Amino acid sequence: MNRYIEISGRRVGDNLPVYVVAEMSANHNQDFEQAVKILRAAKEAGADAVKLQTYTPDTLTIPSNKEYFRIGGGTLWDGKTLYDLYGEAYTPWDWQPKLKAIADEIGLGLFSTPFDATAVDFLEKMGVPAYKVASFEIVDIPLLEKIANTGKPILMSTGMATLGEIEEAVQTLRTASAKQIALLKCTSEYPAAPEDMNLRTIPHLAEAFQVPVGLSDHTLGIAVPVAAVGLGACIVEKHITLSRAIPGPDRAFSLEPAEFRAMVDAVRIAEKALGAVSFGQSEKENASRVFRRSLFIVKEVKAGDKFTPENVRSIRPGHGLHTRHLKEIVGRRAARDAEAGTPLDWSHVSNW
Repeated sequence: MNRYIEISGRRVGDNLPVYVVAEMSANHNQDFEQAVKILRAAKEAGADAVKLQTYTPDTLTIPSNKEYFRIGGGTLWDGKTLYDLYGEAYTPWDWQPKLKAIADEIGLGLFSTPFDATAVDFLEKMGVPAYKVASFEIVDIPLLEKIANTGKPILMSTGMATLGEIEEAVQTLRTASAKQIALLKCTSEYPAAPEDMNLRTIPHLAEAFQVPVGLSDHTLGIAVPVAAVGLGACIVEKHITLSRAIPGPDRAFSLEPAEFRAMVDAVRIAEKALGAVSFGQSEKENASRVFRRSLFIVKEVKAGDKFTPENVRSIRPGHGLHTRHLKEIVGRRAARDAEAGTPLDWSHVSNW
């Protein structure tokens, strides 16, 4: 079982640079040129890849006004039918090969989330290097089998899923010969509240399934992805938009390019700061070692004088005896004269 996956020659996993994915979703607003601008903005903002979604309203649901198909519950999309929302949000399929060609040209990865078998077939013809499984599709066993049969790396979000559902999905993928699987901790709220993120799940998922684990994030701001990296996330997926002032179904929880750049920069700092288990001094700390405390003669003493707390103290810098010897020194007599500011050593101590 691999603790890394490989996407277009790039290894993604433990102790490797975080793989940052910019989710375009519906932020193109059915405007191809806007989609291209998002690609370029993602590249400039430091993303490693852009992710699309490959569906149509008809591959996801049916046109119906029945209550089952009408959105409610306090979401951003309350009052709309599923069919209407997906009609507003989907990425036209004829755009997607063109967007991939542009992404290839500018050195940006591009893959997608398929929502049915026809989307998988379409994306295979497109030559995507990996697949994303959305949280809502983690229970679609036939779709998981179809994706696994491609042999491509799979990133699977786990929003709403119980541990048992995740186990069933992972086992389905593995049984269908998937060799490269990564899980993404996700909270399927739009936007998601930080207190609902439960990022401590990340190391648990990695240990339970022995796969790379990342974060698919719908919170506002950039703090949660950085915290996730601190807990071992090796993938960060975040929505990107040219501007939240542009109307669209996902804009409220998307980052603008400058914010996305700030997130990437913070993630890169966080991954450097993690380092390894380490004690003692770093190479650059060695110069600071001299400023530790040590024992100094702080008032002039003559040979034969008794050492007392008034004339020997633990102070900075670190040129004298170790402070552990203070109790041994106090009460003994000076072997020779010494002026204030002299680092104490054993030659100053009579009959040592």
